[in-house]
Amino acid sequence: MTTTYALLLRGINVGGHRKVPMAELRSVLEGLGYRDVKTYLQSGNAVFTAGADHSDETVRQAVEAAIEKRFGFTVDCLVRDHDYLVAVVENCPFPAAELQGKQLHAFYLSGAVDEKRFAGLDRDAFLPEEFALGDRVLYLYAPEGLGRSKLGEALSRPALFKGLTVTARNWNTVVKLVEMTGPHS
Repeated sequence: MTTTYALLLRGINVGGHRKVPMAELRSVLEGLGYRDVKTYLQSGNAVFTAGADHSDETVRQAVEAAIEKRFGFTVDCLVRDHDYLVAVVENCPFPAAELQGKQLHAFYLSGAVDEKRFAGLDRDAFLPEEFALGDRVLYLYAPEGLGRSKLGEALSRPALFKGLTVTARNWNTVVKLVEMTGPHS
């Protein structure tokens, strides 16, 4: 029995820094014994299968250690299985089918968060932009895209997610990772 995982790397290949070529990432993952390794885009998305004796956490630890050994710097990673990724899509509180991929983002989180973290954020000041919380995910609706999002900028303050790894993906990538981890990928 195997599990198909999506690997989400945080903060690589941005502005020429912390370069992790996808071919080398595939090689690292294959070197760890993972199979059916595929990457998506240059922003740190990979899909692979691992034996049932692996967990999200053991895979994450192994990948982070292997990346540091190969590239010489630390990269925070999140590992999510297909069922989790499907649940993120199915539980989206925004009308994803009616929006462009750049208007909706999922901020994947290493742990649960609650509304208390955002008590100091005046949500009305950012309308029509909005966010909602899910299971280890924050959904951001940004009609003009993340690059122009004032709410996205406010949410990027490190203090809001202290103690957590956070990495964002636009909705096109969210959906693609569901497809890639699915049984007929």
